Amino acid sequence: MYELTKGALDQIMNGVEVEKPILQILGHKKLASASSQERFRLLVSDGVRINSYAMLATQLNSLINDNELTEFSVCQINRYAISMVNNSGKQKRVMVILSIDVKVPGSEVGEKIGNPTQQDGPQQNGDASSVAPAATSSTERSGLPNSRSIQQQKNTNLNDTLSTGRGVATTPITALSPYQNRWVIRARVASKSPIRTWSNSRGEGQLFSMTLVDESGEINFTAFREQCEKFYSMLEIGKVYYLSRCQLKPANRQYSNVKNEYEMTATGETEIVPCHNEIEDIPHVTFDFSPIREIETMEKNGIIDVLGVCKSCTDVTTLLSKATRKELKKRDVNLIDESSTMVTLTLWGTQAEEFDGTTNPIVAIKGARIAEFNGGKTLSCLNSSVLQFDPDIPEAHRLRGWYNTTGCNETVNTISKTLGGLGGGLNGPWLTFKEAKSQQLGCGETPDYFVAKATINMIKIENALYAACPSENCNKKVVLHDDMYRCEKCDRVYPNFKYRLLANCNLADWTDHQWVTTFNEQGEKIFGLTAQELGELQESRNDEFTEKFSSVAFQSYIFKFRLKMESYNDENRLKATVVTMVSLDFKTYNTHLITQIKELANIAKAP
Repeated sequence: MYELTKGALDQIMNGVEVEKPILQILGHKKLASASSQERFRLLVSDGVRINSYAMLATQLNSLINDNELTEFSVCQINRYAISMVNNSGKQKRVMVILSIDVKVPGSEVGEKIGNPTQQDGPQQNGDASSVAPAATSSTERSGLPNSRSIQQQKNTNLNDTLSTGRGVATTPITALSPYQNRWVIRARVASKSPIRTWSNSRGEGQLFSMTLVDESGEINFTAFREQCEKFYSMLEIGKVYYLSRCQLKPANRQYSNVKNEYEMTATGETEIVPCHNEIEDIPHVTFDFSPIREIETMEKNGIIDVLGVCKSCTDVTTLLSKATRKELKKRDVNLIDESSTMVTLTLWGTQAEEFDGTTNPIVAIKGARIAEFNGGKTLSCLNSSVLQFDPDIPEAHRLRGWYNTTGCNETVNTISKTLGGLGGGLNGPWLTFKEAKSQQLGCGETPDYFVAKATINMIKIENALYAACPSENCNKKVVLHDDMYRCEKCDRVYPNFKYRLLANCNLADWTDHQWVTTFNEQGEKIFGLTAQELGELQESRNDEFTEKFSSVAFQSYIFKFRLKMESYNDENRLKATVVTMVSLDFKTYNTHLITQIKELANIAKAP
């Protein structure tokens, strides 16, 4: 006969701590959810009562999906939490199972044990109330909430409670719901985004987000405006904190891939207090890496974890957002792994500016999004993605050993349709100047793009620099008037200006030459100086300024060009501009040439 912990469900639903009760599973039901994360409701029995208000923590879903937790199974509940939900206007207690062991499989038991009756809710009886005071200290030590500790938290703030040394009842992340009024979680900061600026019809301001994890699950946290300024500097990745009084709402899957139906938003009442004791039960970031070669067959917009070594990367490029008209910083990082396959990871903003690929770092990404372009696959990071460099994990050490011994010299297969894995946004056909002209690129209604290796013949000195508006997001040319500089776009006058580059370059390859326009960022790459430095050089040492234009001649780069027919003074002219460029890496470029030769010679890739 299988012994169950009789009466356990009545005690649990009355707030009494029951240590490791033995219960029987009589069934489960998959709940409808707005997110992709599965949630299962369980029908449990202690031999006396049946209760359908039991939930399985999402990290235990595999027990049901793998048919380990089946009907009639006898199980030991190692850890659980009580959460309150709103059921038809009434508050109901729900037991969230956080850890469970199957003692006897359902196939062996084969039937319902005892003759249990339905439990509708908390049973207010003498037995339960008599043991409740004795169970209080055990509950507080285990971190599970009860009525007395929760009431204490309502009357005092979190920091005061912790400073007195009293125990704090914490709620597991997976047990949180918008129907709870008061809760405290203890969680580790797994990732934290840089501060970003937002703007919409309701206003503008700053925000940051972070991913919080505890032993039960994870959740996304976002702070806006005053809360952003208040909490950003105090929160450190890897540290553990107590958090309370945040707003809970359904998760927005557009901005987060965290596996939780809900997300947190800081409010004016939000409290965050550091936990000074190291909690071993709270995990750090865990990864589930997919080999890079498998990305090619994966669906677009899929979210995966990836580990790769940076074989090469581009310089930071600046793009103009079509939606906001603000400048965006971008860098492409080419990652390879032991499958000798390369994929391009695109970094944006601060991550792009701070990344250093000179030492070929190992890059681990949790929650990278798969994108598709020209039939190839690339990766990008979301706000909630976790990015680690040279992580101290066995997989990274193994990859480093492979790359240092053989991987750095292997020919790789790239699944990102960029120029031989050069990245940098160099998508497009590889053509010579003669081929581009013969195909009449740019003569249609929409602009055309192509990629070429070209050498600088010369750069015109005249009008290569202009005085621009000094405001952060405006590059409009200013007009000097009464010793002040007026920007027509901003409708303001300034006492100073900033220099911007707008250089006309003559480029050549082995077939032809082409005049092109290079804007500020690309021009700065060519000169190795900022526009401001060039302008100051022109003002103070004009001879050195002129010499600088001569010194950059006969340097070769990989360029991506934009061609478009434009009308000026009723005359049609083909305008060619440099979209982006990268320095010439001869080793990677030769790999591209070898690939082209094999394609022309119809040489199949060796198996």
